[in-house]
Amino acid sequence: MNLPNKLTLARVFLVPVFMVLAAFTRYGTPAFSAGLSLAAGIVFAAASFTDFLDGYLARRDHLVTDFGKFADPLADKMLTTAAFIYMVVDGVCSPVVLAIVLFREFAVAGVRMIAAANGTVIAANNWGKIKTVLQMLSIIFYYFAAALAPASAISGVHLTTSLLCWAVAVVTALSGGIYLWDNRACFVNAK
Repeated sequence: MNLPNKLTLARVFLVPVFMVLAAFTRYGTPAFSAGLSLAAGIVFAAASFTDFLDGYLARRDHLVTDFGKFADPLADKMLTTAAFIYMVVDGVCSPVVLAIVLFREFAVAGVRMIAAANGTVIAANNWGKIKTVLQMLSIIFYYFAAALAPASAISGVHLTTSLLCWAVAVVTALSGGIYLWDNRACFVNAK
């Protein structure tokens, strides 16, 4: 297994670590832990960095594999979806945003399964990468801002995070529509 694929797997293994930390931050309650929020943000940021690094190394060193084309976007989805679930629980992200994120991911996964059944592996497109970067930056903002902002700024953190989540919803829906359109031949050629 090459280094980019190992970095992708490392991201997968960081997901449960992030989830444990995020579960105990208790944002917006008297039991809120800024330290756990900061730790969750750091783990999420580190995992997000592996997304950049594995792609960069795979392209630079010509180590792009079918496993990487499949596992890299899957690892991203696991990481970001877990974060958005916790942000919904914390009340800073609308469940509608989470639904849009999930619907897009299910649709893309369906297209990839149809393509795989026909012997084709579809890599992420640029819109999917933009979507992922915006999702990751929004999540990183939330966990770091929640941890570092003074208590008097909690409403500002909440509002900014909510607006970022809606921006994510728009870009996610757009990227999903473009992905489905670009790969519409998969439906025509489906067995």
